[in-house]
Amino acid sequence: MTWLLWLGLVLCLLVVAVIGLSAYGSKRWADATRALIGRLEAARADDTVQHLPAARFDPCELEGLPAPVQRYFRAVLKEGQPIVAAASIELVGTFNMSAAGERWKPFTSRQRVITRRPGFLWDADISMLTGLPVRVVDSYIAGEGLLRAAALGLFTVAELHGGGEIARGELMRFFAEMPWYPTALLPSQGVRWEPLDDASANATIVDGPLALTLRFSFNNAGLIDSVRAEARGAMVDKKMVMAPWEGRWSNYQARNGMIVPMTGEAAWLRSEGRKPYFLGTVTSLAYEFSP
Repeated sequence: MTWLLWLGLVLCLLVVAVIGLSAYGSKRWADATRALIGRLEAARADDTVQHLPAARFDPCELEGLPAPVQRYFRAVLKEGQPIVAAASIELVGTFNMSAAGERWKPFTSRQRVITRRPGFLWDADISMLTGLPVRVVDSYIAGEGLLRAAALGLFTVAELHGGGEIARGELMRFFAEMPWYPTALLPSQGVRWEPLDDASANATIVDGPLALTLRFSFNNAGLIDSVRAEARGAMVDKKMVMAPWEGRWSNYQARNGMIVPMTGEAAWLRSEGRKPYFLGTVTSLAYEFSP
């Protein structure tokens, strides 16, 4: 009986310790995330950044664009649609934690997006084991990229930050997710479109020293079906490896006068085949518009 009592006491102490660490980690993570959000909002308000004047969608700006791009904007926007300045997005889904195998784990996330200056912050909880969440932040803020993962929000298991390919990869995510805030894809908002064929076109954005071009493909309804990069950096065995990358969009619905996708998937396109690693569905989507 004494042995059982001691075992029970030890287990209780372990549970209390994990709960305490989790609460402390959650607070530290929330504080760090608020600081990053502050930086994101500060970049938005920076007077040295050029703010483009268009506040509403004018179909006249579609003149001269590739045919599939014109069809897309006519499908998802109405004349006079206010320009999205910021968005708050909540997601649920699954994330593959294995680079080589299939180890999908559920996640919930909150995301803040600023369209001018381009920036976002994705704050996610990934359930690895019962009582052991991994917190992940993925962001592009003021020209710098950041990816950080920490068990219980305390113990760092992965971290990448800075410019170069890290910043380029995060800006790529921002660009590929523009179907959630489609007015950001308009020429008046700084995107340059070039024709490819009747179902696809290249789009280019520039932020500071970074210039990025992605291929957008459109379905029969004129909506964006996929976004592809010929090279995006990924960490493999602590080395940056470049590989083709693709995002897919589906389940389009009406939100605030726009037609936007509710489901997204991201995948690496490797020599051995397509390797999805992210599948998410929007549960909440709120916009702020230019005045």
